[in-house]
Amino acid sequence: MAAYNIPEKMIMKIILFFAFVVTNLSAESKEPVQHIHQGTENLKKKPYIVFLITEDTNNYEAHKTIPLFADMFEKEHGYTCKVILGKGTHGAYSYPDLKPLDKADLLVVFARRIALPHDQMKAIKNYLNKGKPLVGIRTANHAFKVNGKIEDGFEDWPGFVADILGCENRGYGSAELGTDVTIDAEAGDHPVLNGVQSAQWHSTGQIYHVAPLLDKDAKVLLWGKVENKTEPIAWTRKAGKSKVFYTSLGHPDDFKVTSFLTLLINGIKWSLAKEGAKL
Repeated sequence: MAAYNIPEKMIMKIILFFAFVVTNLSAESKEPVQHIHQGTENLKKKPYIVFLITEDTNNYEAHKTIPLFADMFEKEHGYTCKVILGKGTHGAYSYPDLKPLDKADLLVVFARRIALPHDQMKAIKNYLNKGKPLVGIRTANHAFKVNGKIEDGFEDWPGFVADILGCENRGYGSAELGTDVTIDAEAGDHPVLNGVQSAQWHSTGQIYHVAPLLDKDAKVLLWGKVENKTEPIAWTRKAGKSKVFYTSLGHPDDFKVTSFLTLLINGIKWSLAKEGAKL
């Protein structure tokens, strides 16, 4: 399988960058997120990645960490990234424009419990029906599952979790205890784990309960443990023809961990790579 060799110096630059920024997450951005990465020139030469994110008190500062990650990814890896932040309530949420999905090579979702206008939900489903890849981060586990009233003209998609991610949202662990992370013993040679040097680390983010996975053919890469409870926290699978990488990691502090950043970078590259392609 293809391996992604990320130079150690580059990873250290990324870590230093995120260590500085994440410690200042309370500072508000001076310009709207949707205005970041507007350039779409040379899209035929560079993979084009669309990030759909939300902002709320329980979405782990995705509106701050993801734009910074996307900016780094453009500069360090030469991809073109578009970060789209919407607005509204959980039962009536919308993005300013989902036309970029028409030309996207990859969709990354870090959103939490939103219902979208019918045409926007259709756009996401159409993207996946084409067999294009998806990366899900943390709250993608319940991205389109709304607890509460859904307004007229909007819809949620509870089946996204089972049909696309291959799991079921079964609850959460203690926020105080965090998660002890380990690499699956039989997955060490998987390309998404290439360069993930830490065999074990501690995430301050609470564990998500998903075991057992609905997709018995999913390849578990990382496990999380809290006390006597062990859960899959990163895996790959196929949803129809779409390659899918999901991780329940993604707490703001995770973006300061070398192994997490390497995992996410590799997961994106794996998702974009054609079967058997050399990267």
